[in-house]
Order: sequence, then C-alpha cells, then structure tokens
Amino acid sequence: MLVKLENVTKIYVMGKGIEVSALKNINLNIERNEYIAIMGASGSGKSTLMNIIGCLDTVTSGKYYLDGNEVEKLDDNELAVIRNKKIGFVFQTFNLLSFMTALENVQLPLLYGKEKNSKEKAKIALEKVGLKDRMNHKPTELSGGQRQRVAIARAIVSEPSIILADEPTGNLDSKVSEEIMNIFSELRKQGTTIILVTHEKDIAEYADRIIILKDGQIINDYNK
Repeated sequence: MLVKLENVTKIYVMGKGIEVSALKNINLNIERNEYIAIMGASGSGKSTLMNIIGCLDTVTSGKYYLDGNEVEKLDDNELAVIRNKKIGFVFQTFNLLSFMTALENVQLPLLYGKEKNSKEKAKIALEKVGLKDRMNHKPTELSGGQRQRVAIARAIVSEPSIILADEPTGNLDSKVSEEIMNIFSELRKQGTTIILVTHEKDIAEYADRIIILKDGQIINDYNK
C-alpha cells in the first residue's frame, strides 16, 4: 500500500474559536501505479486532501501512512526528503521562477537534494515532456502549455513515486490540456502513481479511479 489514510480529520481554526472541518473521517487506500482523479465542488476538501497526501499539511486526527511510514511520526528533515524525492507536485499556476530558464527551473529540486549530474537529469526530464528545443528559454518566452510541461519535468526529475497534480489544466485550452493529460498517462505507464485534483469531468476521465468529495467526506469512490 503506497498511501493509507485512517479516519483522517482536518479542522482549521479561523479565529475567535471558529472551526472549519475541511476533512471528516477520511478512509482511503491507494496502491502503487494507480491513476486517481479527485473531484468535488469548491470547498469540498479536494486541496486539503492533496496537501495532506503531499505532506504539505498535517492531520488533526487519524493516521496517514506513506509507503508504510506513519507521517505524523516523521521529523521535518524526513518530511523534506519525502517532498523532494518521493512526491512530485504540479500546480495550475505552474509556479516557475521567471528569472530562470526551463532547465534551471527543472534542476532546482536536484540542487536542494544535492544530487550529482543535476543538469543532465534535468535535460532528460525536459526531453521526456517534449521540450528538448526550449531548455534555455525563460517562462515568459514559453506558452502556457510549454510552461506546464516544464512544471511536469520539474516534478518528475527526482523520479518520485507519486505525482500530485492540482488542477493542472485549469489555465489551458482543450487541445493543450489533452497534450498535458497524455503526458500523465505516459508517466503512469512508466510506473508512476498519478493523483489528480480536477473539477473537469473530461479531465477526470483520463484516470482509472474517481473519488468524489462533498463537505469533507468521500461520497463516491469507483473504478471506471
């Protein structure tokens, strides 16, 4: 089991004693090499669930196991290693550094991890997403689809077990969205677990399993 959540609840305190339950008693198992889409209306808990799976946020109660390790028992250094090596993140807004080239942006996770041959590995990652001829371009010199490809290359450069993609096609037109989703499908074929948050049904259809959230609870979980 790659991801296991047991009775996970997440409560945010919003000041003056006001509490908001973002997740309520979530039980979820994800095997290696699954391709999952998480859907739900705004405020349903999609992003909170993704942040917990990505070790960007912590549970209020319950347990989260990643690759057999109870995440709440890991220290900050261990969590940093997981975020750098085991999980790749792709966001709707790309989150690229504008003053760096595509190659330099993709290199960043490797530099943080003090990896050897970071430039060569970054080049390979960019080639995988079809940007061999755009490596030395800065984000402002790239189209939205190309910028998202750079973001995907940055996410896969450390060869993570999991790709977490939060609305990765939200800023793209339908043709470019299809190209981006085909990249995720190819990564899945290569053994990567894909967990995708989306509100678009046609994007969710690329996944093999769809989880629907409402008011912080899983109301449907099915394989296509």
